[in-house]
Amino acid sequence: MKLFFISDIHGSVYYLNEAMERYSAEGADYIVILGDILYHGARNPLPKDYNPKGVIEILNSYSDKIIAVRGNCDSEVDEMVLNFPIMSTYSNILYNGIRLFLTHGHIYNENNMVDLKEGSAFIYGHTHILRAEKKENIYFLNPGSITLPKENNPHTYGILEDLSFKIKDLDGNIIKEIDLV
Repeated sequence: MKLFFISDIHGSVYYLNEAMERYSAEGADYIVILGDILYHGARNPLPKDYNPKGVIEILNSYSDKIIAVRGNCDSEVDEMVLNFPIMSTYSNILYNGIRLFLTHGHIYNENNMVDLKEGSAFIYGHTHILRAEKKENIYFLNPGSITLPKENNPHTYGILEDLSFKIKDLDGNIIKEIDLV
């Protein structure tokens, strides 16, 4: 199974279209959205081609392939227009015997961790900063932001396939990778 991770869309049709082209090119089975889907948030600038209704239309066409969690910019009203649930603070996927704990990162994070078994992966967004590292026998994975990357990071997404997590730019180039073994 191949998983495609995106986070922090923040209402940009332009960057979502770029990401969905990569999703198709990657041939992934599911899209995992790590929150902050429709709105830019009070601390962020308006992103390129800001169009929450357009984002709704695009994502609803993939609703049967989406697993999503709530970000700090997401609300119950958003779930009323999206054809997939987004209001969970976290979700879990069992992937080849490894627990993937999915969250946005504004509630659960390195300073407020859940108890995870050794070898589990803590996968989050929120910071807009890509990350792929093992710390104290837990994998910390952040695909970065497709729309508003920070700290001079490129616009990125993540791919998990065969226990390898790759962070790629929107041209498909590998920026960072780690094996979950």
